[in-house]
Amino acid sequence: MTKPNKSQWDFGELFPAEQLRKVLSVSELTSQIRGLLEKQIGQIWVGGEITNLRLQSSGHMYFTLKDVGAQLSCVLFGRERVTHREQIADGQKVLLQGDVTVYEARGQYQLIVRAVELQGVGALQAAFEKLKQKLAAEGLFAQERKRPLPPYPQRIGLVTSPTGAAIRDVIHVIQRRNPGLEIILAPCRVQGDGAAREVAAAIQSLNEFSIGGGLPLDLILITRGGGSLEDLWAFNEEVVARAIFDSKVPVVSAIGHEIDFTISDFVADVRAATPSAAAEIITEGVFACREFVGAARTRLRQLFQRYWDRKMVQVVSLTGRFTRLHPRRRLDQSLQQLDDYAGSLLRCLKVGVRHRQLKWENLAGRLARIHPEQALKLRRERLDQLHKRLNALGPEQVLARGYAIALDEKSGKVLRNAAETKAGQKIRVRLHRGEVTGRVEK
Repeated sequence: MTKPNKSQWDFGELFPAEQLRKVLSVSELTSQIRGLLEKQIGQIWVGGEITNLRLQSSGHMYFTLKDVGAQLSCVLFGRERVTHREQIADGQKVLLQGDVTVYEARGQYQLIVRAVELQGVGALQAAFEKLKQKLAAEGLFAQERKRPLPPYPQRIGLVTSPTGAAIRDVIHVIQRRNPGLEIILAPCRVQGDGAAREVAAAIQSLNEFSIGGGLPLDLILITRGGGSLEDLWAFNEEVVARAIFDSKVPVVSAIGHEIDFTISDFVADVRAATPSAAAEIITEGVFACREFVGAARTRLRQLFQRYWDRKMVQVVSLTGRFTRLHPRRRLDQSLQQLDDYAGSLLRCLKVGVRHRQLKWENLAGRLARIHPEQALKLRRERLDQLHKRLNALGPEQVLARGYAIALDEKSGKVLRNAAETKAGQKIRVRLHRGEVTGRVEK
């Protein structure tokens, strides 16, 4: 039986019937993936660096754990009681224990964190704080148990590396400040695995030497140069702290630089910022005595000079007092006072004479102003002024300026209005100089 030829438009094999395909929804697929991840991987440990940390008000922490090749979304819920939660920060390297699952709302796989362990410096710092709290609670850091250092040590024990820079710094300072100080070296490693046990053993051996060797030590100096937290870690070990605490000889700790603090510094009787500073502290008493003795001659000379200067000041003061109390000095002062009184009397006399003279001049002036002749003179001057004012207002002055006065010839009445005259009336006209007669014509 031959098969019929298929049409080029027959896509039945490419698109099977609906009942032959299994179609999943996004939720179903995501749920299956979640089940596979939780079943096949489940709870794991994973290490990396934290980035993109986000803190929520609910207490949940969301962040990304990354390495050089990939990244993983993580969530630490607020209800989870994990250690080092407060130290989780961007850039922190950690080991995380948690459950791998899928956050279905985003279709994103993630790690639900159940435990946190710090790596690198963070882990060391956490261990440092934990041991510090433990030893402090036991009283290893208590101030009341710390012993004072002897002011004039003759023999000390030194715990350090025989090849490091710290021993050179310590010896250099001691030779300069107290070359007679004897040093008993207990060499040990100060870095790396097993260094802490060697340091503790060195402290114990120096104690045994001090007690049973017949040469007691005045103190023990533990020191090394600066470095990272990992480099200084031997001095943060509990075995070293216990050895310092159990030491019968006072212990000075000088680890690293001024900014470095170790557990040894807290337990030791005295902490020095640097190895050189520790050597200066140890030799301070003897060095101060040497400086005192060396400067005694100069000091005595200065004290004698001060004593001499004070006595000379007293002699000068007594001489001055004698001079001031001498009878001649008192006589000279009396004569000087007499001269002052005579001068004052003369000045008073001159002032009195001048005052009387001014008073006489004032009285003479007043008398001259009220003399009758003066009053008469004033009255004459006033009459002259009134006469001049009267003349200035009189008719003669008016006539002098070119005016004339018309008078009726019969009655002599002054004519002021032309309407008061009649035609043919005789009048007299008075001028500045003389009179003329006339007749009115209208």
